[in-house]
Amino acid sequence: MIDLRSALGIPWQGSFPHPTLVMGIVNVTPNSFQSEGRHQDPTFAVYHALRLIDEGADILDIGGESTRPGAPPVSLEDEQKRVLPVIEGIRARSSVPVSVDTRKAPVAREALELGAVMVNDVSAGRFDPAMFETAAAANAFICLMHGPVDTEGMAWSTDETAGTGNVVSEASAFLSERARAAAGAGVSKDRIIIDPGFGFGKTVEQNLVLIREMGTLAGLGYPVLIGVSRKSTIGRILGDVSPEERVEGSIALALMAVERGAAVVRTHDVQATVRAIRALDAALGA
Repeated sequence: MIDLRSALGIPWQGSFPHPTLVMGIVNVTPNSFQSEGRHQDPTFAVYHALRLIDEGADILDIGGESTRPGAPPVSLEDEQKRVLPVIEGIRARSSVPVSVDTRKAPVAREALELGAVMVNDVSAGRFDPAMFETAAAANAFICLMHGPVDTEGMAWSTDETAGTGNVVSEASAFLSERARAAAGAGVSKDRIIIDPGFGFGKTVEQNLVLIREMGTLAGLGYPVLIGVSRKSTIGRILGDVSPEERVEGSIALALMAVERGAAVVRTHDVQATVRAIRALDAALGA
């Protein structure tokens, strides 16, 4: 498996090994499922991104379309207006790598032209058939996620009818197939990242199984990105607490995922996550 930190050109000169990457979330949306990182104004989104960099984010993920259950789709034009100025603003002020969180190939193409290096596609190339070719043409990294194409109609994880079946087998087969499809469209294997889709169309128990069985997913041969930050599964575990009260639970599951093979942790709470994972990486490296 590739050394993702080196491949992305993200330096680390600490006293202990720190291979795990922390991805800070910047939502340029009015309807994200929680308030941290929710910014409608691109200027404030850029300021938030710079704060996350100061807190230690290795990479930033910029998204203009909420994928929480029930969130309506966003037009191409609106998504472009939300996302592109933020990427341009970050690139003018920082060299920290930027990912664009989008299902739309035109948004991805323009973001990559502005300096983004990764596409985080929750549909794994199924929403827009041109996505793989777009990533391949730019030699960009692409993250492929397991989950439904229609996130608007998706059930919350706290709904016990959210998903059925062997989630690890299903996610493994799906992500392997999507990775092959991306490679067939010209994406280099060393540019493919996979995401099991914690919280996307899965029950609380299925989400926890994904964390327990992270080694199986890491064994597919691609870096694994895990996004557990403040999700409803953690709220349920902790007694139906609000998103803002889910920080410790989010970090606990992230640490378990990293210990079992995850390479990237996507989070709203960058500073606390960086500190926790830096300590874990040091212990694992020792």
